[in-house]
Amino acid sequence: MITPQQVLEELKKVKYPGFARDIVSFGMIKDIEIGSTGVNVILAPTTARDEIVQQIRDAVAATVAQMPGVTGVEVSITAPEAPARRVQQGPAGIPGVAHVIAVASGKGGVGKSTVAVNLALALASLGHRVGLMDADVYGPSVPLMLGLRERPRSTEEKRIIPLEQFGLKVISLGLFIEDRTPVIWRGPMINKLLTQFLREVDWGELDYLVLDLPPGTGDAQLTITQQVPLTGGVIVTTPQDVALEDVKRGVTMFRQVHAPVLGVIENMSFHICPGCGHRAELFGHGGGAAMARQFQVPFLGEIPLVRAIREAGDIGVPIVVAQREHPQSLAFQDIAQRLIAEVTERPVQALPTIH
Repeated sequence: MITPQQVLEELKKVKYPGFARDIVSFGMIKDIEIGSTGVNVILAPTTARDEIVQQIRDAVAATVAQMPGVTGVEVSITAPEAPARRVQQGPAGIPGVAHVIAVASGKGGVGKSTVAVNLALALASLGHRVGLMDADVYGPSVPLMLGLRERPRSTEEKRIIPLEQFGLKVISLGLFIEDRTPVIWRGPMINKLLTQFLREVDWGELDYLVLDLPPGTGDAQLTITQQVPLTGGVIVTTPQDVALEDVKRGVTMFRQVHAPVLGVIENMSFHICPGCGHRAELFGHGGGAAMARQFQVPFLGEIPLVRAIREAGDIGVPIVVAQREHPQSLAFQDIAQRLIAEVTERPVQALPTIH
């Protein structure tokens, strides 16, 4: 009789649509049952996109059906389990928060906040409980991009209640100050605020807390790494060769605080003319992937320079919410799936030295 292990080995031939990796390495096989009526494969998809789930379901059924001795195949779908919490040493974690993902950039102007907001929304669209903390104290743009104007309230225990928008729990200094009010603070004040956001906000139960870090490496980044164990960091860059040193600084920063680099995202990767469809690589192309290879970290994907992304952020309804089937929304969802895979599946390994 055929065994579950034989079925599992065969399913390693089924690739996740759009990826080189198979569905087994993505952790999608929850169980395999062998009975008198045939084989029942239970899937736990990491995506909420019905067309992707159906493609995988059909491929699993076809692959198992052709195995010798299989008399019938059933493919069941179940909800994915919440990501397992990593056991980490160092600073205490945030109660109820499974994973803390820091989105960083070596310099400003690369669209880091836009990526952080849409990435958090993409994670939420995949069925995860997600929080977004705007740690960019000098340029808190998250409230604008999410259309938030209320001031957060507090509980009787003096804990801050984050605002909720589009399925995200959100906190930002921009929710506490007037529009166009400059933030002229020294390091100790910034450190106190970020500590308060991490420790005194009532985040509740979250699968992911996404941190939108300030650009560069400074007091804010140091405070966060001292206050909470990071699951890992995501570095946002642009394609130019000049961005190489900025990525190197970001990778070095995360490694010095013993946080894995979960991947690199290349923003403003190329531009497609809305009139004629011509693709123009305004800032070059492929720099992010090359940097990822050089530093031996995953390349999570590329986001083009598209007017719709900017317009959606300006009106407070990000593109992942405003146009869920837009190619760029799907690109953010694909990046979110790759990030989930890195968090849940990547093996612990020695970090290569950067010279």
